[in-house]
Amino acid sequence: MQTIGLIGGITWVSSIEYYRMMNKRVQKRFGDNSSARVLMYSIEFGEFSRNERLAEAGDWTALRSIMLDAASRLKRGGADFIVIASNTMNSTADLIESSVGIPVLQIADTTGQEIRRAGIKKVVLLGTKFTMEAPFYRDHLKRNFGIDVVTPNLADREYINRIIFDELSVEKFTPEAKARFIEISERLVKESGAQGVVLGCTEIPLLINQKDLSVPTFDTMAIHAEAAVERALSRKP
Repeated sequence: MQTIGLIGGITWVSSIEYYRMMNKRVQKRFGDNSSARVLMYSIEFGEFSRNERLAEAGDWTALRSIMLDAASRLKRGGADFIVIASNTMNSTADLIESSVGIPVLQIADTTGQEIRRAGIKKVVLLGTKFTMEAPFYRDHLKRNFGIDVVTPNLADREYINRIIFDELSVEKFTPEAKARFIEISERLVKESGAQGVVLGCTEIPLLINQKDLSVPTFDTMAIHAEAAVERALSRKP
């Protein structure tokens, strides 16, 4: 079994879920006493959050440095490949591969493969404002999987972003936020003709899930964690 290098702390809530899911997956495959080989470097979220505000303003220097440092530590520790426990920070995957020299299992790849298996051609993407607005996720799904992506309007994007950072990342899950996320998703599905919804922030599946929506729902955290275990169990370098 290969060793998974998990960059966590973005936020710690989803990092725990990643660790739990990966170990449960291995346990299901090999039995109760089995677990995944995981090295985790947990980024301090307060510092990360402050630097993310700088990134929103266009200065990615500090945030990229944090990600490169985390990946370098995991490589030195013996990780075979990297899993970034954040949709937004998977935007640094190519930079990590080229600068640190360690493969990154990209969340947009694992999600795109799952959407394609479902035969879906258009999806709603929910996530941080950066994930919804920047081209890295949308273009990746279109270019590599032929999947069209639609996102909420500006007011809804700002609302979703605020809830992610101010509530979900600190384990605050309210009925009001849940109802609003469902309303935004269902309205956009109806307006755009999208056939599925991508929960493109690793905290969103802790608020809403498949039973809350009328179309297929893609939990990027679960998809990514399961794909990491499959990668670790394969002979792929």
